[in-house]
Amino acid sequence: MLKHVLDVVDLLDDPSITGARVVAHLDEVAGESGLATSTTVQGHQGTTDFVRVRIPGTRGKAAGGDAPTLGVVGRLGGIGARPEVTGFVSDGDGAAAAISAAAKLLSMRARGDVLAGDVLISTHVCPDAPTRPHEPVPFMDSPVGIATMNAHEVSDDMDAVLSIDTTKGNRIINHKGLALSPTVKQGWVLRVSDRLGTLLETVTGEPLVTYPVTTQDITPYGNGVYHINSILQPATATGAPVVGLAIVAATAVPGCATGASHETDIAAAARYAVEVAKEFGAGQLAFHDQAEFDHLVARYGSLAHLQTMGDLPAEEE
Repeated sequence: MLKHVLDVVDLLDDPSITGARVVAHLDEVAGESGLATSTTVQGHQGTTDFVRVRIPGTRGKAAGGDAPTLGVVGRLGGIGARPEVTGFVSDGDGAAAAISAAAKLLSMRARGDVLAGDVLISTHVCPDAPTRPHEPVPFMDSPVGIATMNAHEVSDDMDAVLSIDTTKGNRIINHKGLALSPTVKQGWVLRVSDRLGTLLETVTGEPLVTYPVTTQDITPYGNGVYHINSILQPATATGAPVVGLAIVAATAVPGCATGASHETDIAAAARYAVEVAKEFGAGQLAFHDQAEFDHLVARYGSLAHLQTMGDLPAEEE
């Protein structure tokens, strides 16, 4: 995996990088074309290229099967903040991890190691994204709004979503490496999946690290409240369970900082995504307990209104 990460980070650390070039790289790894696509989208602060990859499984939906589909979303504002800063920024780690996981799965497929279920991987590539103020350190912004990101990165085909995002710009997670969120589904913050936690321990060789998720973190951007970051924004756009895999640091690191990406942490995140894909598509892993979720909703009601902008007009966050 580290080889894929080194290739991908080198590819992305280029002021002229485009989604088309990422697709060309993935096509080369796969030995075929058509599995990866790129779409350029114009936003209020520039453009970005959304890259989507479908890795078909032996019993996946693309083959007419019934194996569940895992979605992997590389969340970020941008991979670069040029011309304000020069080089690949910390915020780009989510994109690098998602694209590296796609490269690994495509390489496996070309060699004959095909998973049971389909895997849908999506992210976006922007080398000159804007920045914006945020406490305790500045955030990367994006040329497009969160609704546009979700529209291009989250699909109804995804039966569960693993969202990978740099989550270093805070003083809540004081750990270097990876941290796992509780499962979020339709406005509910559920318990941490036992198997997802065990799998992270296996991949990292370290004790499980989780992090707190507040109610406001799982509401849509633009509603005027503080969010730790956008790692769980996919949960506002799907009824499927969503888990955030945070690439974290022991200190508060700005998303627009360069020289702050750790290739081994990115590789661990990508390896974790691959291992989750293996078990989820084979029906060996669940992001949540469906019976328990149904019991909660029956007893306390739906919390799906937290996936919306609520009763007041939207505000600019």
